[in-house]
Amino acid sequence: MKVEMPKAAGYIIETLMKHGYEAYIVGGCVRDSILGKQPQDWDITTSATPEQTKVLFRRTVDTGIEHGTVTVMMDKVGYEVTTYRVDGKYEDHRRPKEVTFTASLLEDLKRRDFTINAMAYNDAEGLVDAFDGIGDLQKGVIRCVGAAQERFDEDALRILRAVRFAAQLDFKIEKETQQAIQEKAEFLQDISAERIQVELTKLITSGHPEKIIDAYKLGITKIVLPEFDAMMEAPQNNIHHCYSVGEHTIEVMKHIEASPVLRWAALLHDVAKPMCRTTDEEGSDHFYNHPKEGKTIAHQVLRRLKLDNDTIHRVERLVEWHDYGLDGNITKKTLRKALYQMGPDLFDDFQKLRWADIMGQSDYHRENKIEAYQRLLQMQKEIIDAEDCLSIKELKIDGKTLMQLGVKPGPVMGEILNALLQKVIEEPGLNTEEQLTEFALEYYNKI
Repeated sequence: MKVEMPKAAGYIIETLMKHGYEAYIVGGCVRDSILGKQPQDWDITTSATPEQTKVLFRRTVDTGIEHGTVTVMMDKVGYEVTTYRVDGKYEDHRRPKEVTFTASLLEDLKRRDFTINAMAYNDAEGLVDAFDGIGDLQKGVIRCVGAAQERFDEDALRILRAVRFAAQLDFKIEKETQQAIQEKAEFLQDISAERIQVELTKLITSGHPEKIIDAYKLGITKIVLPEFDAMMEAPQNNIHHCYSVGEHTIEVMKHIEASPVLRWAALLHDVAKPMCRTTDEEGSDHFYNHPKEGKTIAHQVLRRLKLDNDTIHRVERLVEWHDYGLDGNITKKTLRKALYQMGPDLFDDFQKLRWADIMGQSDYHRENKIEAYQRLLQMQKEIIDAEDCLSIKELKIDGKTLMQLGVKPGPVMGEILNALLQKVIEEPGLNTEEQLTEFALEYYNKI
């Protein structure tokens, strides 16, 4: 089996081998190449120590030298080169107490997580596959190297990584590995929020976000995202729905593009429904005020998982606004107000979430919902085409003009500009320098 690798990676391997060392590409790049996918990184493993590697190459960076890793720079691209190693005893389900270098490739491969990630390759010897990674790739299976319980004891994040790889590759998790996940899921409590978040984001932005149901069934989300368990266990006895809150959420994720903001918004858009659920005398469920409550919960979840501030801000606003336009009674005036309040920059993401939400519901009145959705898009287009003012910076006068009228910089100036904006949102035709100057003077004289 021939694996095509970048010339630079081949050069690094050849250089190491010419000097008497073993060297291979290893892990995910081998897996992806066999699957016909383009690897993101080309990792190299070698019998050479970090010091021996550094002698052979002009530019290296000590990226993880305590764990045997140096990055060799080739044409401004970095290639991680790591010495064969054996991990010492794990005491916290996160990292080994010590790392020992070894001369054995097999010993190095034994410590890796899954068989599909424990293959190595070079052009001279071909594929090294001691744990039937090829067989598992062909069967579409995620299976631990050796005893699954031991692998998860070593690093509990592997529990979540198993589901993440299943989602990215559309694979199934092998039975013994599943059983070990159920037994060891509680150890995810020892893993940092940042590491959990990275894996969750990769899972939900994969081609198969529905695999999060595996994380639920195996007891993973109970530890890392209990809000999802609550959604899975919350029914929606309502003519507009044919799924539980959690199942509906999965359908929404499947119908929206795979950006982190949109998938997190889809995952959390109905997060408050379990706590907002009420049932009327006829047995129908209602979820009053769940978008507003959901904004608060979404903020808490994303902050807990250490997402960046921009993602948190966009997701929580999408959660708050996701039901807007549901009744179809929208006018250009009310839409301008909504665009101002949600922020015009959010509307494209909002309309994607609104559409996905409709697709995740029952067929009841679907045609009417789609028609209302299309009217909303058309009105927004007309507002943008007409260049209606939706922000203070689009007003025909600014702070400099107000200063010429005698208004001093400060809260009063901001108050006047905001009052002018509200007038213009109500009546776009008022956005002229002459009329706004008149309104500004009138407002200022009343203060």
